[in-house]
Amino acid sequence: MKIRLNRLRFDDRLSLPVGSLPAGIASPLPKGDLSNSALQGAKRGSSSPASPSSKEGGLGFAVVVVVACFFALAARLVYLQVVQGEAYYQRSTSNFIKERDWPAVRGQLRDRRGRVLVENSPTYSVYVTPQFVSQDALSRLRRYLDLSQEQYQSLLDRLAARRHGKERSQMLLVMDGISRDQMALLESEKQELHGVDVVARTQRSYPHGALSAHVLGYMNQVGPAELQSEAKRSFNYRPGDAIGRSGVERLLEPILRGIPGYEKIVVDAYGRKKTDRELGELAQLLPPDLKREPVPGNHVVLTIDADLQRIVEKALSRHHSAAAAVVEVETGKVLAMASHPSPDPNLLSGRLSHAEAQRLETDPFRPLLDKALRESYYPGSTFKIVPALSALEEHLIDPNVRIPCHGRYELGRHVFRCMKSHGPVNLHEAIAQSCNVYFYHLAEKVGLERMAQMAAAFGIGQKVDLGMGEASGFMPTLEYYKKNGGFRGGYALNTALGQGAVRASVLQLALAYAALGNGGKLYQPLLVERIEKPSGERVEQSQPSLRGVLPVSSESIERMRRALVDVLADPKGTAASAYSPSLALYDIAGKSGTAQVRKNRRGSAPGWDTGNDHAWFVGYAPSHHSKIAVAVLIEHGGLGGHVAAPTAIDIIRGYFDEISPDDRPKQYISSTPGSPGGGRAATLPVSANPQ
Repeated sequence: MKIRLNRLRFDDRLSLPVGSLPAGIASPLPKGDLSNSALQGAKRGSSSPASPSSKEGGLGFAVVVVVACFFALAARLVYLQVVQGEAYYQRSTSNFIKERDWPAVRGQLRDRRGRVLVENSPTYSVYVTPQFVSQDALSRLRRYLDLSQEQYQSLLDRLAARRHGKERSQMLLVMDGISRDQMALLESEKQELHGVDVVARTQRSYPHGALSAHVLGYMNQVGPAELQSEAKRSFNYRPGDAIGRSGVERLLEPILRGIPGYEKIVVDAYGRKKTDRELGELAQLLPPDLKREPVPGNHVVLTIDADLQRIVEKALSRHHSAAAAVVEVETGKVLAMASHPSPDPNLLSGRLSHAEAQRLETDPFRPLLDKALRESYYPGSTFKIVPALSALEEHLIDPNVRIPCHGRYELGRHVFRCMKSHGPVNLHEAIAQSCNVYFYHLAEKVGLERMAQMAAAFGIGQKVDLGMGEASGFMPTLEYYKKNGGFRGGYALNTALGQGAVRASVLQLALAYAALGNGGKLYQPLLVERIEKPSGERVEQSQPSLRGVLPVSSESIERMRRALVDVLADPKGTAASAYSPSLALYDIAGKSGTAQVRKNRRGSAPGWDTGNDHAWFVGYAPSHHSKIAVAVLIEHGGLGGHVAAPTAIDIIRGYFDEISPDDRPKQYISSTPGSPGGGRAATLPVSANPQ
């Protein structure tokens, strides 16, 4: 009976008609007539499965769900293994790998003879790895390195910013240049200083101290804001890296820096390096780029002559505040450039205390400012060559006509004064004796615009384009005055004397007088002689570059040369007090200047007084076939002929006696009574051609 019931259910599932049951199997239904409604009711009351069509739909849905889950899992697997695989790999390996920066050896700075001016010295630096360093280790480190509260807090802030992500395994610089005692203490406590490393590296060194400090520049660490800038990120700067801050160090930073490398070290849970034996099978998980060798920076050979630089700085050291520049007349190469006083770059590149920084910033002599390059001054009477040449080229004057000087010149109700009453003077005598009255007359004839055009030809008020933040000076024009309160006739008179609004830098005036010395060629200043690889292979060689040619005839230049010689050689010249018979050997042509800095101030107070005039002397030597041009400024020094001229003479003597004796003229003839200025001025080389 049980078998029959099972078969019946099977048949019922197959929807077999009742009458078609096999023989021998009795129907389980009650006998009698069965209506269709009863049969249908029985079917509705039964628990029979769904129809074949509904079954197929359910099976299809299940297949879709399974396939979707498979694809979701596959996509997730691809995302984890392919898209995010490298990131997770880095996160996993960073648990046992720490990365140490491998700085490139910075290129040297050398003088024109190849002598090293800036180099790298070995030093020891302290690093911490954020992932491994403990608070106890940080506390010990603070005591051992004697970190101030400010330094310690800065370290904590930098660590907090690098506790997560890839940077947590990168070593962070704490201090450069630790002492031997500090290094010994850290090594003795190494087992307790988890995550702390002492690494040997190089530090920038300036073996000559403050020599040529402003030209060379200095370095210090990159700041947090700089690390975020796109320019610094492109050069892969890291916290603790040093960067050039001024001078050539800043100008040629990409050339000197080189390309840094790195080294990845396998460590244990305390951040201590594992040996190859300890690694075992772990070595198979290491990334292929465990080390990248750094590429050293290139060496830079400057046009500076170290010996001449010492001569210049020694000459300036007699004054409170001064500046000077020496350029090669035929090339524009800067042979020496100094600003006194100047700081020691070793101090600026190291741990400068707050007190020392404040002292440098408040020093009245401004040691942090490069006064030869980045400051401009009233040029005073050194500017008188500009209106003089303008008048000659425009044929506005007869240079031989004498104009009387009674010590004053009246323009309207205003009185313009001269240093003294010179009596009748011509152009030659007016330049040699620096007669202001003559140039007041000259200014009215020449006018401001002609002076502005000639000044621009000399490079005054124009950019020097060294790329070191140099001052461009200023030359006023009629347009300038129209925009600034209007033009008055007295402005041209002041401008002719290098006062009023006109300003020039020390280097600009040296280049301007070099143009007189070489016959009218104004050169672009050169500070870099060449760039070399560490192997000595030449990468780049600088060539002289001509900025322009003076719109001046050779006759006018020669007339100016003779007048400038008599500034020193004529007994009435403004620098005659600095002259001695031995100076005939050097045949110096130059102009002194006394630039007024306070209105109506007459004379000079003894010692340092900011009310005193600035003292100038600018010239070239020899006056024939010139080799060098020199510009000297003594801040608040007083009379240029008495103060600046002797300093310039010492520099010129030093160059021809010690640096380049072969360039000094050898044979001389005595002066002739008919020479311009009378007496000493005609002491000239035999090879010269006085006209």
